[in-house]
Amino acid sequence: MSADPPFDPATAYHEAGHAAIALALDRPVHRVSVLPNQDLLGKCEFRKGVQRPSEDWVETEILIALAGMAAEARHTGRYDRGAAGRDLRYARKLMLYRASERSLDRFERRMLGKVEHLLGDDGVWRAVEAIAAELLKLGAISGRAARHFYELATREG
Repeated sequence: MSADPPFDPATAYHEAGHAAIALALDRPVHRVSVLPNQDLLGKCEFRKGVQRPSEDWVETEILIALAGMAAEARHTGRYDRGAAGRDLRYARKLMLYRASERSLDRFERRMLGKVEHLLGDDGVWRAVEAIAAELLKLGAISGRAARHFYELATREG
């Protein structure tokens, strides 16, 4: 009989998804963790004050927010909107800058499609898998380590 892993694989893929898409979109990552606390099962923290200007800051933030749920779904085979509730509330708040309340669902589907396309890149998905594997081993990694795994994975063939 095998023991349960110390950390939840779905959470590791969720947080790794945030980190990999943030790095793909040039958003510096400070730390990634699957060490649960009373509020969160995991967390991807970004470096303060070092955000690089992007063509569309709002869209970048939306894609990063949705990336956790999308990566977790790619790993588990289903979307867990309950577990991604905080991310979804943040993304929907940002979406209101781009879409009316009536067209929010359609806009969300379009942004999910975009993030799924980004995760469909072999190198980006290898990065998600590598970051998730490290999170499952250690519980937390630095942004520098996340960038290292991302660069290795996206350099490969």
